[in-house]
Amino acid sequence: MDPRSDCLEFINPATGEKFGEVRMSTEAEVMQARREMAAAQATWAAKPLKERARIVKEFQRVVIDAADELTAVVNQDHGKSRGDALHEVIMTVDKIHQYARLSPKWLGRRRIPPGLYFFRRYYTERVPFGVVGIIGPWNYPVDLMLPPIIAALLAGNTVVVKPSEVSAATGVKLEELINRVPELAPFVRFVHGDGRVGAALVKSKPDLLFLTGSVKTGRIVAQAAAADMTPFLYELGGKDPMLVLEDADIKAAAHWGVWGAFYTTGQACVSVERVYVHERIYDEFVAAVLEETAKFSVGYSPDIDNPYRMGPLTFQRQCDIVLAHLNDAIAKGARVLMGGKQTGMFIEPTVLVDVDHTMQVMTDETFGPILPIMKVHDDTHAIQMANHSEMGLSAYVWSRNLAHAKRVAEQVQVGVVNINDTMSHYPVSLLPFGGVKMSGNARTHGAGEVTQFTHTKSYAVGAPPNPLDPATMVRYPGHYRLGKAILGGFFGVTPQQRIEPLADFLAHDPKGQVVTKAAVGMGAVSLAGLAVAGLLRLRK
Repeated sequence: MDPRSDCLEFINPATGEKFGEVRMSTEAEVMQARREMAAAQATWAAKPLKERARIVKEFQRVVIDAADELTAVVNQDHGKSRGDALHEVIMTVDKIHQYARLSPKWLGRRRIPPGLYFFRRYYTERVPFGVVGIIGPWNYPVDLMLPPIIAALLAGNTVVVKPSEVSAATGVKLEELINRVPELAPFVRFVHGDGRVGAALVKSKPDLLFLTGSVKTGRIVAQAAAADMTPFLYELGGKDPMLVLEDADIKAAAHWGVWGAFYTTGQACVSVERVYVHERIYDEFVAAVLEETAKFSVGYSPDIDNPYRMGPLTFQRQCDIVLAHLNDAIAKGARVLMGGKQTGMFIEPTVLVDVDHTMQVMTDETFGPILPIMKVHDDTHAIQMANHSEMGLSAYVWSRNLAHAKRVAEQVQVGVVNINDTMSHYPVSLLPFGGVKMSGNARTHGAGEVTQFTHTKSYAVGAPPNPLDPATMVRYPGHYRLGKAILGGFFGVTPQQRIEPLADFLAHDPKGQVVTKAAVGMGAVSLAGLAVAGLLRLRK
């Protein structure tokens, strides 16, 4: 990377106009950023959690004040409307607000039951990893960048951030907002650039890597991280199915299914990517989808009041993927009922039928404005098709009978199921979100997004072992029967398991002889003490 010539240009995908640029970080600068964050981490982690939360709340204030700035740059950078960009800002601020409020609870010390060691205390604490490297995506460059940054910071980490080169202008704006909070700025570094900068960040060996991106990118980063055994969290793509059951509200399913497919031009990991419809309502549903799709106006405006429902795709490579999926489907027998035409970076909302799982549009993440609809025989067929995917992020099930919908939802292999709506699970800031299969292992939204940036450290605390403690006594030879009495008394399943070992212990000394009254008394006191302590433990 040549720092004198390597720049990322900011190009508006709707107009093709350049509106700025940023110099790419060099590998040396990436390494320096990682070293600086390592040096600063102890200072940040030493701040009380409530103090870190206070500083984050100050950043929250800055983001709210800068909402118009953010929506303007996202509009230019991504092509989405100012209104859609504002939705992204709202979701982001909601998470920041909840994380700052609840992190003291989520990250607090947790007491652990002492088992048989009643004279000691056990607890766990959440400990930050150290320096977290975050590699961000382009499609939601505010909402998928700021919450993990804030979560990692609240957990006591410092952060090195690499925004997507596709949404580089938004990355620069986020860096500017971080720098508006002097108490926060020393603990975050941004490195800008393409995949070479991302590779340099991985090579810098952060203590934890967090990626939001495609499955392809996830594989590349996973292989690089594995070379140094760097812990790696990843939230990757989705191929989210929508199942329209025989008893569905057809009009509502069509209306919100179309919205879920074409909102932000289908460039969301929770977009409806494929639809399975019961054969008895298939024709009626397709007709309703066409009626709804015809209402989706396409265009671009930088104004706050934007009349268009859908904008451009964000960059040429994504446009190429969408068209490749469309052409592959047509070549294999699919029919286009509406849309399919391209003008510049705009592709019309497109409805496909006669599709099957030999087509890329039904198996690979399209991330664009295509809605393929497949007829299925029954619930079992729909579930089989929905699960026939390497990914498992979200799914949508439509039925007027919620019990019916729930039975189907339980069989779909995804991280989140939304019944009788699309996308409305994602904006709920405390509802855990994440996928299965190749959709990733990270969790966002709620406690999991914060705690995943920590590891647990356990403590066992107390005075030296008490010789009268039965748990201490069994460390020495000659107390086998005492151990059996403890085993049966605390963990026996039947009355016989609980009583017989105790009777055997009380009747014998360590040498197998009948014990004296004093020994019996000592054993009885010891076991009585265990019993009392056990009762106290159960009450806590």
